[in-house]
Amino acid sequence: MSNVKLAELAQQLESSNQRDRMVALAQLRDVEPESAVPLIKKVLYDESLQIRSMAVFALGLKPTAESFSLLLEFLEDDDYGIRADAAGAFGYLQDPRAFEPLVRLFYEDTHWLVRFSAAVSLGNLQNPEAKAVLQQALNSEEVVLQQAAIAALGEIKSSDSLDRMLRFVQSEDWIVRQRLAEALGNLPAEEQSISALNYLQKDSHPQVSQAAALSLEKLNT
Repeated sequence: MSNVKLAELAQQLESSNQRDRMVALAQLRDVEPESAVPLIKKVLYDESLQIRSMAVFALGLKPTAESFSLLLEFLEDDDYGIRADAAGAFGYLQDPRAFEPLVRLFYEDTHWLVRFSAAVSLGNLQNPEAKAVLQQALNSEEVVLQQAAIAALGEIKSSDSLDRMLRFVQSEDWIVRQRLAEALGNLPAEEQSISALNYLQKDSHPQVSQAAALSLEKLNT
């Protein structure tokens, strides 16, 4: 993107019109990280919560030397939505340093959305050491945390979590069953997982049965 266009976006991000700032921020998706982050910083503390949310999440898509430290600050924001955005952004940033902050966030934050985002991002980081916290998430009463944990355990290929995951093969929540079917396709093809996938392939929900069929095909090849 030309310097002239970047200057226009910078000016637009300082507009008193919220829509102008939002449009400019959205246009930064096509700008290289080193040029985009200084502009994103202009609206990280915007008066509009929606724009702040967009800006925080955008940092995860723009890896630079300061993206990690900027996001780290927002894990302690007063607004749970911003904390969740920051946690989710770390999953896209793929910086291994985010592992410990995300684990701490999962254990210490009281809002389910923040803990959900932390669990998802722990899966995205694909660090096997996330196994313990994700296994704990399986025991949550929040169904969305169960969904995130199952998917993440598949992402980190935690084959020794198989027994814990298979408890959800008859979950009342179809998304949990779908996540399980997808996760099993990322684990070694063991007799238990093949049996579970054959069962899930006959599930009454089409997205569950389709996910199971795809995982079986993946394991067979």
